[in-house]
Amino acid sequence: MALGAGPDQQRASLALATLVIAAAAAILVASASPYAQTFFLIVLTGLAAAGAYFLFAIGSGLARPDGAAGSTAYAERAVEALSEAVHVLRPDGTPVWANGVARRLLAGQSSAGLPGLEAALGGGTLVSQAVYRLSRAALDGAPAAVDLDVSPTSDALGSRGSVRRIRLSVSRIDGPVRGAGPLHDGPLLVWRVADITTEHESQRAKVEALNSHVADIGALPVGIMTIGADGGVHHINAAAADWLGLSADARRLVEGPDTVLRLTDLFTPDGAEILAGCQRKPGHLLDAELDLVREDGLLVPVRVLCRSGQDGRLVVAAVDLRADDVGERTSEKPGARFSRFFRSAPLGIATLGRDGRVINANPAFTRMIQGGVPGDIASLIDISAADGSKAQFAAGLARVLEGRAGVPPVDVTFADGGAGGRGSNVTRRIYMSPLSRTRGLQEAAILYVIDVTEEKALEAKFAQSQKMEAVGKLAGFVAHDFNNMLTAIIGFSDFLLQTHRPSDPAHSDIINIKSSAVRAAGLVGKLLALARQQTLLVEPIQLGEMMTDLTQLLKRSLGERIGLEVSSGRDLWYVKTDKLQLEQAIINLAVNAKDAMPDGGRLTVTTRNVTEREVQRLQHPGMQPGEYVLVEIADTGTGMPKDVLDKIFEPFFTTKAPGKGTGLGLATVYGIVKQTGGYIYPESAVGAGTTFRIYLPRYHLDERDEAVISEKLEAKKRVQQADLTGTGCVLLVEDEDVVRSFSVRALSRQGYTVLEAADGLEALELMARHQGKIDLVVSDVVMPGMDGPTMLKEMRKSNPDVKIIFVSGYPNEAFQQALGEETFAFLPKPFSLPQLAAKVKEQIGR
Repeated sequence: MALGAGPDQQRASLALATLVIAAAAAILVASASPYAQTFFLIVLTGLAAAGAYFLFAIGSGLARPDGAAGSTAYAERAVEALSEAVHVLRPDGTPVWANGVARRLLAGQSSAGLPGLEAALGGGTLVSQAVYRLSRAALDGAPAAVDLDVSPTSDALGSRGSVRRIRLSVSRIDGPVRGAGPLHDGPLLVWRVADITTEHESQRAKVEALNSHVADIGALPVGIMTIGADGGVHHINAAAADWLGLSADARRLVEGPDTVLRLTDLFTPDGAEILAGCQRKPGHLLDAELDLVREDGLLVPVRVLCRSGQDGRLVVAAVDLRADDVGERTSEKPGARFSRFFRSAPLGIATLGRDGRVINANPAFTRMIQGGVPGDIASLIDISAADGSKAQFAAGLARVLEGRAGVPPVDVTFADGGAGGRGSNVTRRIYMSPLSRTRGLQEAAILYVIDVTEEKALEAKFAQSQKMEAVGKLAGFVAHDFNNMLTAIIGFSDFLLQTHRPSDPAHSDIINIKSSAVRAAGLVGKLLALARQQTLLVEPIQLGEMMTDLTQLLKRSLGERIGLEVSSGRDLWYVKTDKLQLEQAIINLAVNAKDAMPDGGRLTVTTRNVTEREVQRLQHPGMQPGEYVLVEIADTGTGMPKDVLDKIFEPFFTTKAPGKGTGLGLATVYGIVKQTGGYIYPESAVGAGTTFRIYLPRYHLDERDEAVISEKLEAKKRVQQADLTGTGCVLLVEDEDVVRSFSVRALSRQGYTVLEAADGLEALELMARHQGKIDLVVSDVVMPGMDGPTMLKEMRKSNPDVKIIFVSGYPNEAFQQALGEETFAFLPKPFSLPQLAAKVKEQIGR
């Protein structure tokens, strides 16, 4: 054992060992003496005291094994040999230990510890701030370091007073810690000061050399541009910036942290699409002649060579193709001028060799036919078309390669954007012409390509509108008379049900008659919705409240095997639509979802607000920017392939077995949404379920709307709390005898006095005869002689406050426009006895 670890402690240990050996020898000599026993006891007592002292010293840390002392000495010698200064301090800055470099650095300082370290490094605000920050960081347990330029006050780090680059670092060690001095229990901070001047100068020299090389490259007449995966321009060298005529502000924006310029800002649309196509294919090498667009709008012809990286980053190298001076431009050969015209043409142009391979093509052709990446196809015959036009194109190409003229143009539809599109079919019209066989001419044919995608879409829309117009005319022709007949069937069925008990054998037959009539009425409603000729009863609606009322009905429609989850966003905006029709649209979608989940599943209905910014990000085709309320209906069913998804809104299209569906369900939903001014977008994939998103325009309430909503709520409460009987005089105007007969009986049985008229003229006579006694007018819209709107205008001349309910089975909305601001209620045909009684009760009570 040894006390301490220094030379003095080692000498003390040796003297103690010598003393013990001498004592043992004295014991052996004195063992024959008469006083041997007493002497022996005295020696044993001394040894016991020495042993107790050593045990106490080891336990308290005052003594340690010689091995530990040796290892501590090795550590101290290793730190002494370091070329950097090491200074151990307490957290309050009190010095504990320093190696030789640190002692030389601190030599001559009046204050020790941390103040002395700061002074030795030259002092100053910069050093003081760095020491303070490092101390706080180290005390929190995080090693910290900083590089500083200082002027040391000693020669320990170089010449005194010279500027040196140092790395000042500090770390924390926790006790107990023993060095050459006493034991330290608390944490200590180990400060290190390393001279990195030589290393710093070497790195700076390398950076300067690199900057010099970059400057040399930047001086070359080659434009370098780096395009990120997001299409943003991340770097433009000086040559490219000069070609583009970028201002100093624009150059600073490109060099700043935020990406401002886009790929589409630097090149023409065709050129940008070609480069974007190359960017979508990592590793592809592009060599093409394109046009840069200067900041002032002028074009700069360049030849570009670029390759896309795996991360989507595109590095573009460009060479200016412009002539050096005006003289060269004025003497430019016709072929060179034609090459420029050829390159900037808005239609695709390409020449073919006798083997059908592309010899030369302009950027527009590359974008429209070759998917934005030139050289992807070896021959145009290899084009993969989405329809049967491939064979027609191949036949026409064979004719022109043989030198035959008069080949008609071919419309080729490419699937999934295979010709420069992005996720949707595109159609190109290709004109083919042979070239005269001239000696030395490699080209055998020339192709011209134009984009007719929008034209084809307009043709499809026009054909669809004609189909819808025909269906609308049919629906309008059927609706008036058919709904009158259904009104009578449903009404008289209600009368019979009131006189037949459920136990009566005829009761079930009457129920079947009425339910069939209701189904027929629903079919007529679908036809009208399909043709968008419904007379909608639009009103401000809060979709959250509507979904609360609709949830139970949806659960009954879905059954027990399908779970339903309804989620409404907070503070939903109002929309203005026909509540019953919107509910019917949602129910139709839910029933379709149920059919797509024969083994069970989950249907989720979500409503939330959609801001204008989000609408712009969505980029739904045809959707106008604005604020909307979204109704999203998502199922976990079998999903649909893309060819089916493209046709689901077509009338009479269905994938169900014969007799299982009419093909009008989704077409009806589409008609309801579009007639409301909204948009509907489906999304589906086989095995991944289907989602329908309905966007309804936000409606801003005014004071009149709020008053109408409050009045309707009060009227609804009154009708719900009371029966349907009432008093008053009702003038019923209806040209169909059977409908008028049913309505008169229905209202009379509810306690009303009913006056009946067959047309508008007869109704005016009754109104004049019973002036002031008629409380309500119930009138058809379309009648011979004088129609309902005209009759109302005549009535309002003598009785401006007359109340009226229009009933109609005809979908013509012109009467609403003819009435202008006139106030009226509406009840669509067919209607049942309770519906008629409730409507009359509600209007008389207004």
